[in-house]
Amino acid sequence: MTEFLYKLLAGGKNNSNTEARRRIGTGASIIGIISNVLLFVGKFVVGTLVGSISMRADAINNLSDAGSSVISLISFKISSKPADRKHPYGHARIEYVASMIVSFLVLHIGIDLLTESVDKVINPVKTEFSILSIVVLSVSVAVKLVLAIFNRNLGKKIDSDVMKATAADSLSDAIATSAVLVSMLITRFTGFETDAYMGIIVAVIILVAGIKILSETKDHILGTAPDREIIEAVHAVVRRYPEALGIHDMHIHNYGPGRTVASFHVEVDGGGDIFELHDAIDNMEKQVAEELSIECTIHMDPIVTDDDRVSELREVVKMKALEIDERLNIHDFRFVEGHTHTNLIFDVVAPFELKMTDKQIVSAINGKVAELSSEYFTVITVDRE
Repeated sequence: MTEFLYKLLAGGKNNSNTEARRRIGTGASIIGIISNVLLFVGKFVVGTLVGSISMRADAINNLSDAGSSVISLISFKISSKPADRKHPYGHARIEYVASMIVSFLVLHIGIDLLTESVDKVINPVKTEFSILSIVVLSVSVAVKLVLAIFNRNLGKKIDSDVMKATAADSLSDAIATSAVLVSMLITRFTGFETDAYMGIIVAVIILVAGIKILSETKDHILGTAPDREIIEAVHAVVRRYPEALGIHDMHIHNYGPGRTVASFHVEVDGGGDIFELHDAIDNMEKQVAEELSIECTIHMDPIVTDDDRVSELREVVKMKALEIDERLNIHDFRFVEGHTHTNLIFDVVAPFELKMTDKQIVSAINGKVAELSSEYFTVITVDRE
């Protein structure tokens, strides 16, 4: 069913196409708006008639969901705009902002419902049982589950955070509405008023969903480390070229779905033909773009490969670094010999998990290098990855 709706909304276009992506997001948002407005009207009217605070609160939650769908609709419209002089990387990150707005709406509803439910625990009000309310709530649960699956599957297909957030919200709504339904049945068969207590449970469910959406969106806005699969895929492309002797200083930036930019250094033989090496670098950039849809810039690092002394010293320094921590690695190793001392110039790569400061790492390596010779001075740059 999702595949059929996907093709219908996309108009038969590939999901990498910006226009197809906009059509899918717009269609899904309109479906969400219509569904949630209808649920709001049904639950609010029936909830008012039977005097159920949890049912009315659930209705207001559906109205906020309709508002969230409106935000999603606007975000898909803006995110599909092409890059311009002010926004050279496009507008796709607006979806992260939209997801954050959705999370704030969800949190607001959760706090209001919690406050009202606690007040009803203190000042109880009798709730009337109605078959109509059971029917309305049951239909609502079914609709919300369908919307959750629908938005989750489409969100994965077009890599949309705002649709994934909407799916998570719909699932929490289904759980919340189920709690209201159970509350009414308990009250009907036991006579014990559980409406206010279920209202508290619903509020907590809504707040947890809002916090989860906010946390995930916050990570995207702040910037996160690229997936290991992406890093390995880039390495795999570069390794196909015999000219590439090493790769380091990789930076990958996500500017929203469909727009990833990367830069990294590739080590090459310093004695090779500069034009042939440059041609290989150009081909690497082109192949990464074609196969992985990553726009990349590669810096060419020439290294000495035909000097046995430099090669041997580089390996010795690497071993000394590993004695400090097995996760340390070095690259861009250069050897500059002088009359009074010899400079060993290199970068050392350290993981963020290593608790040593950059100064402590440099000091420790200096101590290890001093064991080799007092004439060796180091010029070290620490990279974190």
